[in-house]
Amino acid sequence: MSAPTRQKRLSTADISSLKGKQPIVSLTAYTTPMARLLDAHCDLLLVGDSLGMVLYGLESTLSVTMEMMIAHGQAVMRGASRACVIVDMPFGSYQESKEQAFRNAARILQDTGCDGIKLEGGAEMAETVAFLVARGVPVLGHVGLMPQQVNTAGGYRSKGHDAAEADKIRRDAKAIGEAGAFAVVIEGTVEPLARDITATLACPTIGIGASGACDGQILVCDDMLGLFNDFKPRFVKRYANLAGDVSQAVATYADEVRTRQFPGPEHVFQVKK
Repeated sequence: MSAPTRQKRLSTADISSLKGKQPIVSLTAYTTPMARLLDAHCDLLLVGDSLGMVLYGLESTLSVTMEMMIAHGQAVMRGASRACVIVDMPFGSYQESKEQAFRNAARILQDTGCDGIKLEGGAEMAETVAFLVARGVPVLGHVGLMPQQVNTAGGYRSKGHDAAEADKIRRDAKAIGEAGAFAVVIEGTVEPLARDITATLACPTIGIGASGACDGQILVCDDMLGLFNDFKPRFVKRYANLAGDVSQAVATYADEVRTRQFPGPEHVFQVKK
């Protein structure tokens, strides 16, 4: 009897090759069970530093550590067999120098087995991206609204509304693409700008709050599943309302425990005769 054929994981080169062919389906994933659910449907799973806010209740992504990213990267890799898995580099792990960036990127790749890393930044990070790519580290770029720069940006707001800002984002995307990124995330930019960047870059663009013309789309999984009742960004479409389902399920459980309906005879172990 022959061994079952092991499904081949999509590589960063496979993702790049989808430019102009078919839209790239991407979602964030932070845990093994969720990765297993998403894997069959997604081309790319991002272990985003958004986990700091989504899972840990932090105010921003700035407090996320390498240890957190590696632990969740390992968890997602245990649940994904098909999708290309990319792990975010947290704030402070790559900005100091290209050598620092390589040491930490190499650690992420070695400790998790993921397919590549993502880092934020435009023209100022192009040399670092080129340095990493030349040394075997696949890089997913990220331009436009950059959450790790929330303090210098003065908060979370859409980008590209004036000519100077739009021109900078264009130059940033071009620099990161030419440095060798296999794809570039465009976040929180006005639609015509994201459309224009997509048309000019040789590598794929993956939009979030950008344009339907991007080569792919990504959302925070918990947002699109409706796991938060109190927060819904403009660019998120909710495909479910799981927060309501969870709340109702827990309310029913609590009622059954208090009225001694649960556990029933079928949920407990009897003495064997």
